[in-house]
Amino acid sequence: MSYFELDKTDISILHILQENGKLTAIDIGEKVGLSPSPCARRIRHLYSDGYITGVHASLNLKKLGIGVQVIAQIRLSRHSETIVESFESAVENMPEVTDCFTVSGDFDYMLRVICLDNEAYEKWVRRLQKLDLINTIDSRFVIRSVKESGPILLTK
Repeated sequence: MSYFELDKTDISILHILQENGKLTAIDIGEKVGLSPSPCARRIRHLYSDGYITGVHASLNLKKLGIGVQVIAQIRLSRHSETIVESFESAVENMPEVTDCFTVSGDFDYMLRVICLDNEAYEKWVRRLQKLDLINTIDSRFVIRSVKESGPILLTK
């Protein structure tokens, strides 16, 4: 099934689950006009067909005492397949990195890094620099989050 094969009900279910992934098939079915069984079947299909890749809790960083959120832009020293694979493998194993994107422009990657404090971020940067794959690390400290993980706009 491709996106173009989804009907309005499927799109509605995806919108609802983006807003609240804890809702039951009964709750969702009521919102989209389906009984629980057909709604649950559609939700299972959305998972099995890869439209839904997981359900996650959004955490309050401030309440957890996590004080540093950084957008780090990375430029690699070289762009061989080995260097790229080594960098990406290292980043996948760094729990401080919550998101990593290859990007166009002056940098190769953009990372979202979350650390307890500035000292923890400095330790992470030093660990990253030891990889000897990095040409430049440009750090942008987040002052305040205006919008995070907003729902994806789907239309049909």
